[in-house]
Amino acid sequence: MEHSVLLPAGGAVTGWAACRLHGVNLLDGLATDGRTPLPVPLLVGRAGTGHKGHDGVRLLYADPGEVEHRHGIPVVSIERAVCDAMWLTHDLREAVVVMDMAAAARLTSITRVRDAVAARPRATGVILARQALTLANERSASPNETRTRLIWVLDAGLPSPLANCAVHGARGQLLGIADLLDVEAGLAVEYDGADHRDVRRHSRDVRKESAFREHGIEVVRVTGPDLADRGAVAARLIAARARARFEPVARRSWRAALPAVSLDQQLAEAEVLAELRREWSA
Repeated sequence: MEHSVLLPAGGAVTGWAACRLHGVNLLDGLATDGRTPLPVPLLVGRAGTGHKGHDGVRLLYADPGEVEHRHGIPVVSIERAVCDAMWLTHDLREAVVVMDMAAAARLTSITRVRDAVAARPRATGVILARQALTLANERSASPNETRTRLIWVLDAGLPSPLANCAVHGARGQLLGIADLLDVEAGLAVEYDGADHRDVRRHSRDVRKESAFREHGIEVVRVTGPDLADRGAVAARLIAARARARFEPVARRSWRAALPAVSLDQQLAEAEVLAELRREWSA
């Protein structure tokens, strides 16, 4: 809000700050160390080249396109915000985090952002954005969950797992939601953040792990500090997969329950309902 007053007419907030204003609460404006504030990206347009910057601000001299208002602040569309936030990370993994968290907030989808990237083929950072979209997952629930998945895929070189997948027993009972699930191996990867230290949460985690193991699913845990050493985490994941049972589907006492409705369908339905509400209130 403080930096947005620097915007010239037609300018807009973009990047992580616009994502946050749209409602992507898991993008908190801090660097990966969790302490360093990121600059607020402001699109001042090509006519704003004489605009003076200030500490804590990143000036971008591109056309913001269609501008919306959130809390009285001019912002770009959520798709444009995600595109700009991805390339401003200058890091493939963090660009994937941006897309994952926008999807987690149920504000946009990989398909919609991919279309936005395709509409601006010469935009800055388009190559990074395209690469990030190939690795993104619409079911990730936290930045570190995404970072753990990327270690699995990029460092351990293992097949892409399912994210936040419900696992049921033979009688249809819910055994738990696996943060990451390797269906072929029968391996669940659980990311334990700070919130898992709560007694109730820890108790649920213990019950879930016990249920998984009783049904033949190997479990490996990763914590926040672990992520500082990707090589060590990758080695642990590979070792856990080697211990997994790789049981044939017919012999398993569990099954993975895939989501019935895609995020694109959810967004389309929500937009139709929102339009109906507007018509009813008119």
